Amino acid sequence: MMTLKQTPKKDWYSILSTDPSADVADLKQKYQKLVLMYHPDKQSTDVPAGIAKEYIQKFIEIDQAWKILGNEETKKEYDLQQHDDELQNMGPVYAQVYLEEMSWNEDDHSFSLNCWYGGKYTISTDEAEEVNLITCDTCSLIIKLLNYS
Repeated sequence: MMTLKQTPKKDWYSILSTDPSADVADLKQKYQKLVLMYHPDKQSTDVPAGIAKEYIQKFIEIDQAWKILGNEETKKEYDLQQHDDELQNMGPVYAQVYLEEMSWNEDDHSFSLNCWYGGKYTISTDEAEEVNLITCDTCSLIIKLLNYS
């Protein structure tokens, strides 16, 4: 399995000329179109060496993007990593809490914690297994969810 921590931070969606809302069928269609366009065997022989090298690099990036986004597991991991990066860029982590410190809501199967400024941090049980940063629903504060080792 490919681990995303070893790959450089790239916007794999933009490489495939798409966005995170695209489903696997759309991603595959974009991939196939681009891979044909940039495949080294499809280039004419009179292309200057510099451009040919750029096309090969682009072809490699397209292939890497497909390897990550074409697999549901690695796509999900990549999306979560992107989400965490976006949250970290929003501002510093306000607090670190353990899931057990949050209140359980049986009605919607979620955990919540009141924010200092009147809002709430809320996370579903499914999200709690994968997400480690949670934003407040009314302000820009972020908390980090810790797991007991």
